Amino acid sequence: MPELRLIALPFHNGLPDVGTGLGVRALVDDLGGAADVVPAVDPSQPEVRRTIELDRRLGERVRAAVAECAFPLVLAGNCNSCLGTVGGVGPVGVGVVWFDAHADFDTPEDNLSGFFDVMALSTLTGSAWQAQRAKVCPEPVAEQRVVLAAVRDLELYQRERIERSRLLLAPGALEGFEAALEALPAVRVYLHLDLDALDVSEGRANEYAAPGGPSLDAYLGAVDAVFDRFEVAAAALTAYDPAADEDGRARAAAGALLARVIERAA
Repeated sequence: MPELRLIALPFHNGLPDVGTGLGVRALVDDLGGAADVVPAVDPSQPEVRRTIELDRRLGERVRAAVAECAFPLVLAGNCNSCLGTVGGVGPVGVGVVWFDAHADFDTPEDNLSGFFDVMALSTLTGSAWQAQRAKVCPEPVAEQRVVLAAVRDLELYQRERIERSRLLLAPGALEGFEAALEALPAVRVYLHLDLDALDVSEGRANEYAAPGGPSLDAYLGAVDAVFDRFEVAAAALTAYDPAADEDGRARAAAGALLARVIERAA
């Protein structure tokens, strides 16, 4: 049974604290694992610089976990943590299965929100912020090596951009997910679990939660399908905001997803 390494990032949105409250540390300890919290960076630094430095520190910890034959399980407020995680496991030959209600595929040229995190997947795949990406992840992941699942909450320009891309799409409530997995040219993958991939009727993970997504049972089944088909090199749970979770259902869903990843990675 491999060791599991829980790595928490000090991003906003409270996910490291919530992860601890869910008993994740106890679950990891039960499997012979350890927990590590990435130290915070100077908050006076600009957002992009702070994020990239956190990802660099995350990458070091993921790389160390892999060297010790441990499974890296990352808790992160934001999706840009993917840069550190994929950089740590090694991007060459890796595929990505990315669950998210949003594409995170904007570029600086088309982005309207001014939010760096909506460029996470475009940065990872080579069409945005490449000088910054290279500090953390030496090579981009080719678009055709990415399954983008549960995506649905999109502006028109964002929808047009992903339709022009080579991403493998399984939108909404995971339409065509099995076919997308079959088409993914990878043996080893990074599994990205944004909690707002869930349909909003299952719980409100953050202020951007949206209707039209998968149920928790379907999400858990999709996680199983990824583990059944691929070697999962690392996984991350992102984007939980306890302030949006008024009834605690999103927190419970986060616990169920983390428990399933821990069970399958063991």
